Amino acid sequence: MPFRRAPSVPRFPLSERVFPVLNHLTADFMGVPAEQLRDSGMLSGLLIAAAGAAGITTRGAPRMQTMPDEHISGWLQLEDCHIAVHAFPERELLLLDVLSAATHDVSKAMAVFARRLLAREVRSEQRQRG
Repeated sequence: MPFRRAPSVPRFPLSERVFPVLNHLTADFMGVPAEQLRDSGMLSGLLIAAAGAAGITTRGAPRMQTMPDEHISGWLQLEDCHIAVHAFPERELLLLDVLSAATHDVSKAMAVFARRLLAREVRSEQRQRG
């Protein structure tokens, strides 16, 4: 039987391909009172409010997990990516990670946390990905 090649797929130069561009924001909230960082319900609500403030559709409810050392991790699936938090009460530290399509203003999501948490200092970085 003769060898048959699969039909060719059109190839486009890399410069002509369309890639999704994402905004990725990370923030460290330092000096947050431990009581706030132990409040899983509040953190869950902040995930939902942050997505809403940035105009991002969510896919379900936040998933929260409290570890034996009281560290809380939370994750919210978005229409295109995620928002995640990691709270370390013993260190008075909350880490925020927001990844979403560039059409959304992820700084609005961070602002929700900044308004509610009584942080002594906030360091953040935002960059485009993809």
